[in-house]
Amino acid sequence: MTRIYTLVNQKGGVGKTTSAINLGAYLGYFGQRVLLIDLDPQANATSSLGVDKNTVRHGTYDVLIGAAQPGPQILHNPRLKISLLPSSQALAGAEIELVDVSSRETRLRDAVRTLHDRYDYILIDCPPSLGLLTVNGLVAAAHGVIIPVQCEYLALEGLGQLTQTIQRVRTSLYPDLRVRGVILTMYDGRTRLATDVVGEVRRHFPDQVFEAVIPRSIRLAEAPSYGKPISLYAPESLAAKAYEALAREVLAGDGVHIPQFN
Repeated sequence: MTRIYTLVNQKGGVGKTTSAINLGAYLGYFGQRVLLIDLDPQANATSSLGVDKNTVRHGTYDVLIGAAQPGPQILHNPRLKISLLPSSQALAGAEIELVDVSSRETRLRDAVRTLHDRYDYILIDCPPSLGLLTVNGLVAAAHGVIIPVQCEYLALEGLGQLTQTIQRVRTSLYPDLRVRGVILTMYDGRTRLATDVVGEVRRHFPDQVFEAVIPRSIRLAEAPSYGKPISLYAPESLAAKAYEALAREVLAGDGVHIPQFN
């Protein structure tokens, strides 16, 4: 069964793209066939996996406007253990072009359905906004939404708005939409503030916060400039171990057997 999760937070700089890439890479490490869909016109996920977004001829934009099927546009690098449906700046025009199109909120979901037999996991990286692109990502989230939240001041700012958006999508478009989990990112254990934020998030989302906490890490910030996930760039780092633990947690929660490596 293909499991589809959408990573979303309208607040920028929370580690959303970083989490999509590195969770996907470790799911691939554990033997899962993984596709990452870059639904952000900034194309940070695309660039972070070593693809020049300025050279992308076809990607999520073409899929959303119906000019191409997703399968032929997917890029795969066996070394990274993750496939990519890339984005480009052209995607910024999709929200305008789809305004008067029927079923505009379900374009991505309909396209993703054609890929169900090819992947074990599909992760959708949304833009930091609550516009039509993000709504497409939410409607396509067949198995839930994953929300990265940074362990910093004002971390909960906007979460109420995001929760309301999820509820509106649930009411009008996709009744089964649910929150799969919350990832705590950019944690600095030396500060009381980070500890306080963790407590607040856990109170805000009881029983939905992943146990794995992602630390603030220079290595994690450096990895995209090398076009690599942290699993390849700095596999012994604390951040890599945290994302490995997160992938294990997701797999265990999904009832997927985790292979043992020597």
